[in-house]
Amino acid sequence: MNVTRRRATVEEDAILRGRFLGHWRQCRQPGANDAAEAAWHALAAHYSNPDRHYHDQRHLIHCLAELDLVADRLDRPDQVEAAIWFHDVIIVPGRTDNEQRSADFFRDIAGPVMPDDFVAAVVELILQTTHRTNPTRPDHQFLCDIDLSTFGSPWKLFLENSAAIEAEFPGPREEYVRRETAFLEALARRPRIFLTDHYHDRLEQQARANIRRFLEVLRPAPAVTNP
Repeated sequence: MNVTRRRATVEEDAILRGRFLGHWRQCRQPGANDAAEAAWHALAAHYSNPDRHYHDQRHLIHCLAELDLVADRLDRPDQVEAAIWFHDVIIVPGRTDNEQRSADFFRDIAGPVMPDDFVAAVVELILQTTHRTNPTRPDHQFLCDIDLSTFGSPWKLFLENSAAIEAEFPGPREEYVRRETAFLEALARRPRIFLTDHYHDRLEQQARANIRRFLEVLRPAPAVTNP
C-alpha cells in the first residue's frame, strides 16, 4: 500500500506546541520548575521522527480534537489529555511494551514537576491503550475509544491510515499481515469495539464494516493451479 497520509503543517505544529505548553503548565505543581519547553522538545522529537507515518503529530491532532468533543463528559479531562499527549510517545513496531515504555517516559519527565497522584493516574490511563483489557472507569473508556476512533473513519481514510501503520512496520510484510490480522480479528470478536455509548453510536457500524473489508484485503489470494 502506498502512504498518502499528509504530515502536520508548520501552523499545526505551532498550535500543538502552544496547547502542550499551556496544558503542561496548568498541570504542574505550584512552585515546580517550569520545564515545559524541554518536555515539548522531548515529546516532539518522537512524534516528528521521519519513521513515523501514523503515530505522528496528525494522530495527536485527531485525538485532541476528539477529546474536545467529549471533555464535558470526563471526570478529569486534564488527566486524559496528558495521556493523549504521551500514549504513543514510544513506538517500536513489533514490540509489546510500547505503552509501558510510553508510561515510563511520562513518569520520568513529569514526575519532578507534577503531583504524584496526577502522574500515577496518567500512567494508568496510558496503560489502558494496550486495548487488552476491558476498562470500566468512564475516563479510561473514553481514552480507549478516542485512540480507536479512526477505525470508524470513511473507507478511503481508513485505507490511508492502514497504509501509514504498515509503513511504520520494519519487518517483512507477511509478519505485518499476521500481526494486523490478529489485532483486527480480536477487535471484531468483541461485543463492542467502542466502550462508550458516544463512540458506539457514532462509529461502531462503520468500524466493523471497515475491519471486515480490510481483513479481506489482507487475506492472501488463493493459489491458482493449472488444470
